Amino acid sequence: MKFCYCDETGTGVEPYAVLLGVVVDSSRMHLTKSDWTSFLSDLSKEVGKELQELHTRNFYSGSGVWKGIDGPERSLVIDRFINWFANRKHHVVMSAIDKSRFQSMKDDGEIPDEIGTIWKAMGFHVALAMQKRYQNEAKNKGNTVFIFDEEVKEEVTFQRLILNPPEWSESYYKKKRTHAPLNQIVDAPYFADSKNVALIQVADFLSYFVRRYIEIQTGSVPAKYAEEEEKIQEWFDKIKSRSIPYQSMYPKNGRCETAEMFWGLAPECIRNA
Repeated sequence: MKFCYCDETGTGVEPYAVLLGVVVDSSRMHLTKSDWTSFLSDLSKEVGKELQELHTRNFYSGSGVWKGIDGPERSLVIDRFINWFANRKHHVVMSAIDKSRFQSMKDDGEIPDEIGTIWKAMGFHVALAMQKRYQNEAKNKGNTVFIFDEEVKEEVTFQRLILNPPEWSESYYKKKRTHAPLNQIVDAPYFADSKNVALIQVADFLSYFVRRYIEIQTGSVPAKYAEEEEKIQEWFDKIKSRSIPYQSMYPKNGRCETAEMFWGLAPECIRNA
């Protein structure tokens, strides 16, 4: 069985939004949780304050409690953690949306009502991608439990969506006639406070750098220091190296109408990465 811990970034005024899930096999998740706790403990000592979570945006910009840690040192911390994650052999699944494109498609009636918010569209895309990737795993090894960061406005309707997925979504993963819809998704998705769930914090950390990669590649939020584009590219490449197959998220060929919709919503630099 797998657990997919999800968090999103960019749902405010930013031009792009990303939802990323950290996919962990149930037999291998304890060490990852322990290592993240140690990671936060080490950072707590450096800033002289006990940290319950990282708040990646503030960490990366060096604001708040992070003012005492200079840019090169923060960069080394990011290097260390992303290298560690890549070596843990976990996977990521992600969905990215150009928010202006989403609004345009919604206005034109091209976004189904069931996923009428950016958050729900990304969450459902990730669930479909996981179903497509793992539905052929033997002995229930593809069964997945989803845990999202708290999203009060979306929780009830999203749970209903996963429990009763619309027929238009079935073409995405080529549902077999004898199978129930989304049969790899175990129960309704759960929602939790990220302060209490280490792997949601890991998802937050990784999703931030995926979004920053999009911003730089599209020129919407240019690089803020001389080496940023190079560093973000390096970090993104390592995160992408641990993604589930792109064919499950952004198939380049043979897209059904549903896959075409998510393809159209994604920034080109992500779908063609």
